[in-house]
Amino acid sequence: MERLADKLQALADRSAAKGGTKAKLAQPLADDAQFVRKLKPSSIKARAKGEAPTNQNPTQGVVAPSGPQLGKRPSPRAAKRGGGPNPWLVVGVCLAAGVVLAKWIDWRGHAHPRD
Repeated sequence: MERLADKLQALADRSAAKGGTKAKLAQPLADDAQFVRKLKPSSIKARAKGEAPTNQNPTQGVVAPSGPQLGKRPSPRAAKRGGGPNPWLVVGVCLAAGVVLAKWIDWRGHAHPRD
């Protein structure tokens, strides 16, 4: 029963998001989902034994809002600015520094032979 109610609620949310005539059916579908949840055998058994209240008013289902509730997202370009130097420039500088260091070590090796 719970799975059926979840499917009805999902259908109500999808139809509310689409708008138009489908949005008009969203609230009754959400109400039906709430009603199906009350039809669980354990709930019926509890009401029959008097453990659950039987005089409740019908509840209205909840439908998701049709539009986004958050503000605009920042553009991806704005997030990329100020990210540092060009990676190719960094690679080139590191390569040049490595070559200079290797030449310096080789030159110092010739200055002090081990023979």
